[in-house]
Amino acid sequence: MAKQNLGSWIIFIALSFIWGSSFILMKLGLRGLSAVQVASLRIIFSALFLIPLSVKSFSSLPKNKWFPVFFSGLLGSLLPAYLFCIAEQGIDSALAGTLNSLTPIFVIITGAIFFGIKASSNKISGILIALTGSFLLFLSQPANSEHQNLLFVFYVLIATFFYGLNVNLVHKYLHGVPSLQIAALALTLNAIPATIVLAASGYFSSDFSEVEFIKANAYAALLGIAGTAIASVIFYKLIKTAGVVFASLVTYGIPFVACMWGLFLGEEIGWKQWGSLVVMLSGVYLANRNR
Repeated sequence: MAKQNLGSWIIFIALSFIWGSSFILMKLGLRGLSAVQVASLRIIFSALFLIPLSVKSFSSLPKNKWFPVFFSGLLGSLLPAYLFCIAEQGIDSALAGTLNSLTPIFVIITGAIFFGIKASSNKISGILIALTGSFLLFLSQPANSEHQNLLFVFYVLIATFFYGLNVNLVHKYLHGVPSLQIAALALTLNAIPATIVLAASGYFSSDFSEVEFIKANAYAALLGIAGTAIASVIFYKLIKTAGVVFASLVTYGIPFVACMWGLFLGEEIGWKQWGSLVVMLSGVYLANRNR
């Protein structure tokens, strides 16, 4: 069993902070850019950062793996990037970051639906508890009828569904391909459609001297480089040094960081939200405790 030394805990805390901060960076980026522009730039900047690794990986990847890698990037990066940014136009960043913790639940659900993976009784119980917690979380949002549109919450749930489906697809079709190699190549390949969408959004006709536009681009760049590229690298480093089980605990750290940033930005987070979060994470733990 991998040893969780001080270095592993430092990486764990750093990763929780980076990924948990991604949701506030999206919200800040939306102040000067559209949702599709923030998401597109996130993918493009992350791909640019990982180009050295991608170049090394292209020649070693079998041709029959190219489409699965691209599809993995589509489900695991590109589509969720757009969905989360669109969602944060209508919901708080803290709520988006908290609902992101349902990803392990959707790993189990999509595995059972599409891949015939049996779900034990404790997994089913955990799923029900986690989904109940997420429902309570939505109901506990301040001014729910005016500001917390159910449609925007649905966008986040679809994104986490894609995350869960991607995990199962990678396990089945890309078994044996190094995970970091998959991430680098997937982001590089999906930077192509992201660039097309960015151009179609009218981005290149924008006023590049406008202050809010410059700030938003900086947030999007930080989101892509730190929140996607660097986070991917250190996540796989954490898996290598401390093991998959320990690395997966990041799921529990991310929502707390997202909520702390939400409080800093002035979002309303009270005891009802924290209580709902505890219920949801309890379900996630129950569903995954034997995984």
